[in-house]
Parts: sequence; C-alpha cells; structure tokens
Amino acid sequence: MPPADTGASAAQRAGASAPPSPDATTKLSPGSPGYRRANLALFAAGLATFALLYSTQALLPAISADLALTPAQASLTVTATTAALAIALLPVSALSEKYGRTAVMTASVFSAALLALVIPFAPDLTTLVVLRAVQGVALAGLPATAMAYLAEEIHPKAVASAIGLYVAGNSIGGMSSRVFSGAVSQALGWRTALFVVGLIALACALTFRLLVPPARNFQPGPVNPAALLRTVTGHLGNALLRRLYAIGLLFMAVFGAVYTVLGYRLMAEPFGLSQTAVGLIFLVYLVGTAASAGSGALLGRVGRRGALYVAVSLAAAGLLLTLSTSLVLVLAGLVLITGGFFTGHAVASSSVSRTATTGRAQASALYLTAYYIGNSVGGTVGASAFNAAGWEGTVALSLAALVGVAGITLYATRRAVLSARAGGGSGAGPSGAGVRNRLFTGVTAHK
Repeated sequence: MPPADTGASAAQRAGASAPPSPDATTKLSPGSPGYRRANLALFAAGLATFALLYSTQALLPAISADLALTPAQASLTVTATTAALAIALLPVSALSEKYGRTAVMTASVFSAALLALVIPFAPDLTTLVVLRAVQGVALAGLPATAMAYLAEEIHPKAVASAIGLYVAGNSIGGMSSRVFSGAVSQALGWRTALFVVGLIALACALTFRLLVPPARNFQPGPVNPAALLRTVTGHLGNALLRRLYAIGLLFMAVFGAVYTVLGYRLMAEPFGLSQTAVGLIFLVYLVGTAASAGSGALLGRVGRRGALYVAVSLAAAGLLLTLSTSLVLVLAGLVLITGGFFTGHAVASSSVSRTATTGRAQASALYLTAYYIGNSVGGTVGASAFNAAGWEGTVALSLAALVGVAGITLYATRRAVLSARAGGGSGAGPSGAGVRNRLFTGVTAHK
C-alpha cells in the first residue's frame, strides 16, 4: 500500500488550509492501552478488507467450471471489485473529512462483510459481478481513511510502526484468503469458501468496532469539491507524479495478469495441481513482504531509478522462467515476479509521498486509483490473452507492460543526465560520482 500522509491534517487533505496541529499529548503513545487497541483494530480491519477484495481470485478455476465461464469472464469477479474500489477512493476520502475516519471505516468494513454473506448465493455471473462491484465501493472506505486516522491519532514517533502493522494486516488478509479459500473450495465448493471468508471478515469487523479508540484529534470540515478538484488537477499536472502513477498501474497490471491466470495454468497439464495446492502457491506473497521491507536498503544503494531497473529485471526474468514446464522453475519465476512487483510498488508509492508537497492524501489516493485500475485491466486483459494464446500470451502482455515501466524510467534517467550536464561547468559541475548519485536518486529535474 502507498505510504500514509503522515504530515497533513484533515483540512490539508481536503485541499484547504491546515488548522493548528493537535497537542502530541492527546495522541496515543506506545505502551498505552489505547495504542494497542488502535493497532489491533486497524490490523483486523485491514485483514478483513483485503481478504474480501481478493476472495475470488484463487477460486477462478472453480467458478469457471461451475458457471461454464471462460477465464476472462471469471476474472471479472476480481477486476470489478478492484475497479469499483479505485473509482470510489477519492469520493470516500473526501466524505471522511466531514463524517469522520472511524465512522467511514466502520461503515466500510461492516457493509463489505455483510455483502460477502450474500455474494455466495449469486445465481449467475452478472449478479456475482454486480455484487462484487458494490462490495468494491464499500471496501474503499478503509484504504481511503485508515492511514489518515493513524496519522491523526497515533503519536508521531510511533506512526511508522502503526502503519507497518496495518499494512501487515492488509498483506496477511490478501494472502490468507487466497490460501484458505482454495482449501475450503476443494472440500466444500467455492460458494462455501466465499461464505466462510465472509464470516471471518464479519468477525474482524466486530473486533475493529469493539477495539478502535474514539478519534480525539479529528477536526471535521465541509466537503469542498472545488478545492479537492484543484488539488487533484494539480497532482495530475505534475509530470513526475504522472510517471509514478503510470509505473504503479503497469506493475500492478503485470501482477494482476499473472495471479489471475495462475490457477488455470497450474491446474492444467503438465502440472495438474489441485485447488488446495494452487491456493498454497499464494504463500509466495511472503516474498513480497520481504521485498517491500528490503526496498529501503536497495533505494539507499542505487536510488529510485536504479531500484526500478532492478524491479523490472527481476519481474521480467521471472516471467520468462514461468514459460518452463518444470514446476520448480515456474515457482522460482513467481518468486522473482512477486519480488520485482513489490519492490517496484514500494519505490513508486513512497516516491509519490515524497514528491507531493501539498495534498499528500490525494496524491496517494490517485496512486491507489491507478494501482487498482492496473489490477483490473491486467486481470481482465491477461485472462483474455490466456484464453486466446495460452500462458505465452499472458507472459507477452506482461513483458510489454514491463517494457513500458523501463521506458518511463529510462526517459527520466535521460532527463536527469541532460540536466546534470547542463548544470556542469568548468570546475563547477558535479563529479562523476555526484552525477551518478543524482541520476539514480532523482535530485535533478523530475519533469
């Protein structure tokens, strides 16, 4: 997930002037009961949100078989949810400025969990996709407001660790629902698997509501569409932010394509894996957690652009490995794809927060919007490519997206080199080492 807007107040997120910051003494400090409750509450809500968001992904082959669907048709049960979430992010984040973070998060997680108990009874694809799209709108409330809540209510020195725990809940929820639903589906069917995931999400929603401390530092304000539009337009007018949004979209298109089609690939010959085994493949997500954690060290060594080149190289190598008919090589390829994706995502999302000097919440929301649009487009188009040309078609599409990321990064690198040369003079220019540092870290012109 993109980083939190830890420096902007509620009014700044709405595009208005910021009121004075609340006294740090009103915030929750590590070791206090309120701090522990807030962390556990957001962990539970994050787990529920991302368990529901991707609840059908590992079940796509079973859904296809039961409803006589192509992979592209079945993939709509995932892409409709992520697309609806992407569209709803900015409006919901604006509503939270008026009605409060906890109110929006509570409504979001409960409505999504209750919908999850209805979705398994959908009689056909159209009903299933519509319900999943509505669920995507409901789910938007948590990613749109959770980090803002933590930034406002947690002591500044502990915000990073609190956000880390929230993100952990996100990743564990997304991974565990895929793994768990695969096992349940094989034994009891995909509808039962979805219903059980819904029950777990409802339990998480109740946990969230019982534990979450009341907001003490939230300052409500009117929803100002004009100010919000100015902020969003300003971000979209920033060339560097546009490039970062495009990078996030393209990386997620690759990830969405690969993991949407993965089950079909591995359940077919020559692999012939069971639904349970396919669900277990999603444990590869743990590699992504490690890659995200290690991205900071990589950035320190090679800078933002250097890290993006590493991410593209890893993902491309992984895609080529998955063309093998050896399960060991395919799994190794998935490890590389996952590591490359999470590295690129961590670099791009953190750069958004650093680049935006005002309206950071909207800047991050726009990144999330592009990110989930990438998931939707990649999942649907990747499944269509698989249907038309097999796994090779999905790989070719994914490699094309990575070429796009490399092209954007190469363009920025070239601009940095030209800027460094233009700034150099006799004795005044940067040294070779200085140029390399500016080339990779982006200290020179971004646009």
